[in-house]
Amino acid sequence: MDAEILAFDPKVGDAEVLDTGLRRVLAPNPSPMTFRGTNTYVLGERGLCVIDPGPDSDAHLEAILDAVGAGQRITHVVVTHAHVDHSPLAARLAAAVGCQVWAFGGPQAGRSAVMADLAARGMAGGGEGVDTSFVPDVVVAEGDVIDGDGWALEVIHTPGHFGNHIALAWGDACFVGDHVMGWASSLVSPPDGDLTDFMDSCAKLSARDWRVFHAGHGAPIENPQQRLDWLVSHRLGREAEILDALTKGSATAEGLARQIYTETPEVLLPAATRNVFAHLVDLAGKNKSSPVGEMHAEAVFERR
Repeated sequence: MDAEILAFDPKVGDAEVLDTGLRRVLAPNPSPMTFRGTNTYVLGERGLCVIDPGPDSDAHLEAILDAVGAGQRITHVVVTHAHVDHSPLAARLAAAVGCQVWAFGGPQAGRSAVMADLAARGMAGGGEGVDTSFVPDVVVAEGDVIDGDGWALEVIHTPGHFGNHIALAWGDACFVGDHVMGWASSLVSPPDGDLTDFMDSCAKLSARDWRVFHAGHGAPIENPQQRLDWLVSHRLGREAEILDALTKGSATAEGLARQIYTETPEVLLPAATRNVFAHLVDLAGKNKSSPVGEMHAEAVFERR
């Protein structure tokens, strides 16, 4: 990780001004998967919207409430997706301030047919942490607008990292959750993540002209189109590596991950394996690879 990325190191719990009417409060949950922690955004100047309240943390709840100044109140809580580093605090925060929670749906909403089939046949998540109890008060859909006091957010359904993932357009800025991050590529882990959907969502975001992306982790992304192009190129590069490896012989997702992610620490290899499996499912849909037998995480895949 280069020095510019590592330079992002805000103080946990402080409400840092990013733009007129926008502040960021960093949650106290740093990890190899969350970088410095979850970015919680506070939007507005009187009636406030809290985007991604984050993990179930007393300290973070207090920090968010402390960010509410004189003459301000939280009127909306919006969640980009139901991972445990983004959604668990939503219900407690909403109850504390007397407002509703808005999201695309529960943790299975927006799941693609192929991933729903894998889940139905017993495939569990890969340990990234699904908030299985998450239920929003208000369910939103593609194109809906969440209106507040002096602000408006357009809902863009961006499945891929997670089926119920949404991005939120605020003028020419966009809150992109974990779909786009500047410090790392986004994890796509079946059955909650779907690479085919992920690439489609990248194309959907690329079709618009953005000034900045505010991600779920890490610094603001000041070159949104360049970052989207990199993400797509990165995924196509992984696809080429997987197809090249399969040309040399059949393999499992784990075997391919060990061949390809040679510099990845052992602790992150399970996540890398899930990423490879996501590619294999996508390649099967393109008729470029196929499992020997039924599709499952431990299946042997061959080149077609």
